[in-house]
Amino acid sequence: MDWKTLESLLSGVNKYSTGFGRIWLSLVFVFRVMVFVVAAERVWSDDTKEFDCDTKRPGCPNACYNYFFPIIHTRLWALQLIFVTCPSFLVVMHVWYREDRERKYRLTYGEGAKLYDNPGQKHGGLWWTYLFSLFFKTAIEIGFLYLLHLIYNNFDMPRSVVCDIEPCRQVTCYIARPTEKRVFTYFMVGASAICIILNVCEIFYLIAMRIFTNRICAHLRLNNSKMNIKCLFIPAVQRTPSATLHSHVERSGPPQRYYFERCTSLKYY
Repeated sequence: MDWKTLESLLSGVNKYSTGFGRIWLSLVFVFRVMVFVVAAERVWSDDTKEFDCDTKRPGCPNACYNYFFPIIHTRLWALQLIFVTCPSFLVVMHVWYREDRERKYRLTYGEGAKLYDNPGQKHGGLWWTYLFSLFFKTAIEIGFLYLLHLIYNNFDMPRSVVCDIEPCRQVTCYIARPTEKRVFTYFMVGASAICIILNVCEIFYLIAMRIFTNRICAHLRLNNSKMNIKCLFIPAVQRTPSATLHSHVERSGPPQRYYFERCTSLKYY
């Protein structure tokens, strides 16, 4: 697999991410993808050939290997890395959708017209898309960890296994480089656990900032007479996300669906 292509596609996610998201992306590529590509794949490269058993009965080593290793670690990790990075593309595609709407709007109403102050600003639908991607990534990480724990008891890698299936009966088979594989397994599991913690922290951060912003807006609405702030119902295409705390400019434009504009500047959000 060409991991460089995946890295180039996800590099654009950085500018739409929070601090937690940037740390998560760095951790994924430095401590997971690089370790997987540079070292882990080589450790499991000749795993089938080096799986020795006490008997030379035809088909016995393959049957025992398939029984104890239904899916090899590296392939499971490759699937995990692909699935866990896919939700980030939802955010990028949502931004592309906004940019396309912005382009069409300018073609219709002139170059000076603006539909969004910043298409990558996490508010409205993009905020929900970003939050959904975090829940999706966390669920995928937990699911793959549980699957790895289910297949390989407690993420362990024993030195030998006793095979008792056809065509083998009470045959001892020996795993190549068990300590090295155990170290890489614990490392990848630990990196995955840290990514889960970062995702949870980012979820709480986004929700906390959303609550904080809504409270500020509610407080300003209560005191709008003193601070000279007007919260208006205005068309979506006329919203001014960069409005300051003390003013709100109402613009004319084509009729659109109406939204309630926040009183506060989106720099708090």
